[in-house]
Amino acid sequence: MKHELSNLRLAQFSEFVATHMGLHFQPERWPDLLRGVQNAAPEFGFTDEESCVQWLLSAPLTRQQIKVLAGNLTVGETYFFREKRVFEILAERILPEWVQSRRGCERHLRFWSAGCCTGEEAYSLAIMLRRAVPALDDWQVTILATDVNPRFLHKAAAGVFGEWSFRNAPTWLKEQYFHRLEGNQCVILPEIRQMVQFEHLNLAEDTYPSLLTDTNAMDVIFCRNVLMYFAPAQSQRVVEHLHRCLVDGGWLALGATETTVASSGHFTPVNFDGAILYRKSERPPAPVVMPVTPVAGEMPVVEQPRVASPPPVPDAPEMLRSTREMANQGRLAEALVLANKLVRAEKMNPVAHYLRAMIVLELGAMPEAAKALQRAVFLDPDFISAHFALGNLARNAGRLKEADKHLTNALFLLDRCGQDDLLPESEGMTAGRLAEIIGSIREETLAS
Repeated sequence: MKHELSNLRLAQFSEFVATHMGLHFQPERWPDLLRGVQNAAPEFGFTDEESCVQWLLSAPLTRQQIKVLAGNLTVGETYFFREKRVFEILAERILPEWVQSRRGCERHLRFWSAGCCTGEEAYSLAIMLRRAVPALDDWQVTILATDVNPRFLHKAAAGVFGEWSFRNAPTWLKEQYFHRLEGNQCVILPEIRQMVQFEHLNLAEDTYPSLLTDTNAMDVIFCRNVLMYFAPAQSQRVVEHLHRCLVDGGWLALGATETTVASSGHFTPVNFDGAILYRKSERPPAPVVMPVTPVAGEMPVVEQPRVASPPPVPDAPEMLRSTREMANQGRLAEALVLANKLVRAEKMNPVAHYLRAMIVLELGAMPEAAKALQRAVFLDPDFISAHFALGNLARNAGRLKEADKHLTNALFLLDRCGQDDLLPESEGMTAGRLAEIIGSIREETLAS
């Protein structure tokens, strides 16, 4: 016998979903919520939605259960070069300035598609960069694409799209960047696919910015048509986190209906012809102290010569804090200078080697990063974040057996921790969450 959900139960479940996933279902969208739980019930082993909801409300959700719900409650609606004016602004107005200012120094560009759905937006960014930046292979490019829906991520990683994903797309797109398959399907070129890193991330619950999840020091964040699914307070919290993920002067792109959430002082709206983007204000310059001019008739104050004293040498914890802060802000050259000093002063400190590894990794020095991480693990064999970073490094290089060894080591160590234990050097990530991330990575690796 099928049991229908009452409005009271739907209200309870709506609040539950908003709390755990950030998804906001107002009463007029309760039919969508009902359809979602009807689809999810069989995956949880229930034949009716009433029993399923009662069970979900009775105990804390695991990450796997959140993934199942997300797969049934979120709806993908995107296509290549959606709101193409934003891509034109990046290519014609913003990128040329960055390329010019960073030429000959830190050649890195970092983008994040937050709420990437099935990947069209992230791949559009990759294609735009290929077309707009001369000698792109000389640059260290990061395009991170995250979503809460594992089904979306699986489809995105496959890179196979139907005609609906190309509506309103430029005519050259399929001809130059895709191979045609049977049944009006197209697969994206491998060199474009390899530019994008797809990861599971819950904007409502996960920690960002974080060196561990590579969500720090972003130049541009796309978070379009995502915040409209969140309650207002949750949307504001997400925007505050995204603000911290951007470098000074970085840009946030929102959907056309989401502009009010970024107008609370965190960003400066910039009205381009045909689109509005939001810029993170740069750090104010240090105040300039002007010399005092004596008033007529007064004797000038003659300052006694002062003997310059050396600046105090910061202790290790202060150097670690400053290094993390610089790295999170994208001040990589400064962070590396301080990290090198830290490693020289604290040769036996595994955290110092780990932080230096994460900085040189962002600068594109993969072998050097691997050596620093191996040093960190040698000094502290129980350093979970370093094992995880080594696994990711090997996975991105295609060394899957080596990656699995490091990830297995991390899981072994995580089994000794409580689910809610905060991991050192993880910026607030819990042991349970990292274990689920590693599980997802291994599932994706096996599937491919």
